[in-house]
Amino acid sequence: MFTGIVQATGRIAACRAVADGVRVRVDPGGLDLSDVAIGDSIAIGGCCLTVVALADGQLEFDVSAETLRCTTGFAVAQRVNLEKALRLADRLGGHLMSGHVDGVGTVAAFDRVDDDAQGSWRLAVDAPAELARYIAPKGSIAIDGVSLTTNAVDGVRFTVNLIPHTLAVTTLAQLGAGARVNLEADLIARYVERLRTMKE
Repeated sequence: MFTGIVQATGRIAACRAVADGVRVRVDPGGLDLSDVAIGDSIAIGGCCLTVVALADGQLEFDVSAETLRCTTGFAVAQRVNLEKALRLADRLGGHLMSGHVDGVGTVAAFDRVDDDAQGSWRLAVDAPAELARYIAPKGSIAIDGVSLTTNAVDGVRFTVNLIPHTLAVTTLAQLGAGARVNLEADLIARYVERLRTMKE
């Protein structure tokens, strides 16, 4: 489990094809690796991956074809948000996330909020139609592994506000119209939907 509170930003150092997907090597930037071991889970851009190798200060992960199908992928030199798995004693600062990306959204607009003295920005994203039903106004959404609160929802489009701190410590500042982003809907919304359909 994760919280969507990004601990560091890293970069994809290498990506090579293997039998059922790719082997990805990540330069973890400022992420503390002192308590990281092979077998640990780390969210890379919101996608939960298992550490399969750790050497020379870099991490390696095996990524299946299914994971590649439902995420934005792992391009060499791409900057990524990093978060180690949640421990039971940790503070829950964002919202509970599984690291299982539900789908890929497309940035519709990314503009500064003119009347905000703090200098925040408004990000509008179009979600896949099958995912949009889980996104509610003032609900939780993860974008590239960052826990955010939705401002408004209109059909498949939703908006979030990004404060300067979030822009400074995540990769979201690099987004622009047309960019593709990993989305994970709120866990509670998915389970409520499942219970509703079971009763029908």
